[in-house]
Amino acid sequence: MSNSQVLTAGLVLLGKLLGLAAGLALAIGLAPARADQVDFAHVAFTQVGSLTSIPVGAADFCKRHPRDCAVNANPVEAMPLNAALWQELVDINNLVNTAIQPVTDMEYYQVAEYWAYPDRFGDCEDFALAKRKLLIERGWPASTLLMTVVREAAGTGHAVLMVRTDRGDLVLDNQRSEILLWNEAPYHFLKRQSQADAGRWVDILDQREILVAAR
Repeated sequence: MSNSQVLTAGLVLLGKLLGLAAGLALAIGLAPARADQVDFAHVAFTQVGSLTSIPVGAADFCKRHPRDCAVNANPVEAMPLNAALWQELVDINNLVNTAIQPVTDMEYYQVAEYWAYPDRFGDCEDFALAKRKLLIERGWPASTLLMTVVREAAGTGHAVLMVRTDRGDLVLDNQRSEILLWNEAPYHFLKRQSQADAGRWVDILDQREILVAAR
């Protein structure tokens, strides 16, 4: 698929999502707030515990891409969300989901776990890494773009990109075109990158496991 075809496909999907985008925009509100006005204890935000182990694939990725796993000297707590930035999230999410063909690490790299920036192929963490990279290039602070590991209802592991905004933690997922608040996603959230240090990970305190498993 050519770049123009990928872009066209992404824009078609974006158009289909405008209704969804408007609905979530109304639900979370698009008037930006200062970080000191944000209630991070609200259910729309994940709560984290202590430092935890870094996923094996992430540790290997950081060795190969140390600049992408650096300490954030002045981490931004949350990105003030407005209509233009919301549309940018929808655009990037769908463009990457359309451009990359899903394939397992074993099929593509002949190893069980390998995190990488995808070319035309990749698995869940590769989709998330690509979205993170593109958003950083658009000016989003790295501290608000967090690689996150979750468990699906069937018990399998999965990775998504969590975007911390002043309206809640949003989930960009290669398995769906919708962008959801984290507490609306059908996963049990396990851990994510630290906002202060992209090379470290923290536990996520998710009490919704029974609800997720019952889906």
